[in-house]
Amino acid sequence: MEKFGFTGKMPGVADALQYEDLFIDGDDFVTTPIDDEDYAFTNATAGTMALDPAGDNGVLLLDSNSTTVTQGCNLQRPAASFIPKAGRTIYFETRLKLVDTFDDCEFFAGLAELDTTIIGTSAVSTGNHIAFTCVTDNGVLLSNAEKATAGTTGVGTTLAEDTWVTLGIKVNGLTDITYYVNGAAVNKISTAANIPIVGLAPSFVCQTGGTADVIMHIDYWKCAQTR
Repeated sequence: MEKFGFTGKMPGVADALQYEDLFIDGDDFVTTPIDDEDYAFTNATAGTMALDPAGDNGVLLLDSNSTTVTQGCNLQRPAASFIPKAGRTIYFETRLKLVDTFDDCEFFAGLAELDTTIIGTSAVSTGNHIAFTCVTDNGVLLSNAEKATAGTTGVGTTLAEDTWVTLGIKVNGLTDITYYVNGAAVNKISTAANIPIVGLAPSFVCQTGGTADVIMHIDYWKCAQTR
């Protein structure tokens, strides 16, 4: 259980007989219907959500569908609520890429409280979240955590155009949060004052920085919490 997905040691995935150890949710966008019963989708004036018919093994497209700054897609899964608690570990992982273009995206991928405007006025405006974020329109993702608006940021990764990247987050109770890029740890936050203690849902934002119609391709996401 040192890493989620990277080494295949997570109970319930490596050993299907141990699902009682974890609350698990996820989507590979192959068999699960994409509709309002599963997700809360909001667009900021513009933005669309659709399965990619050409995507291998299931891909969801979040299309900002605009070149006007701050317009685009806000997607959450309300049914999957994960609350950081002492002694319980949360694992989140997603594989995605950006096209047209990666460096003009207002970006969010991770866990957030329910909020239809996770990124507003080119800033992460939700007060409780744990995620990779970018609001500087340059493709540089920060590792970010915020509890009741008390937040901190750290190293993340720099995206590349039309290139898949796997982003992972491990929330170690109320002690620390480790962020992973393609299986390698890139940052650790160890300030309890920045670890939220409210329900957090898997969340994604793809909004344009104002010059390009950026599109986020999501291959899958998965999230689990020890019981």
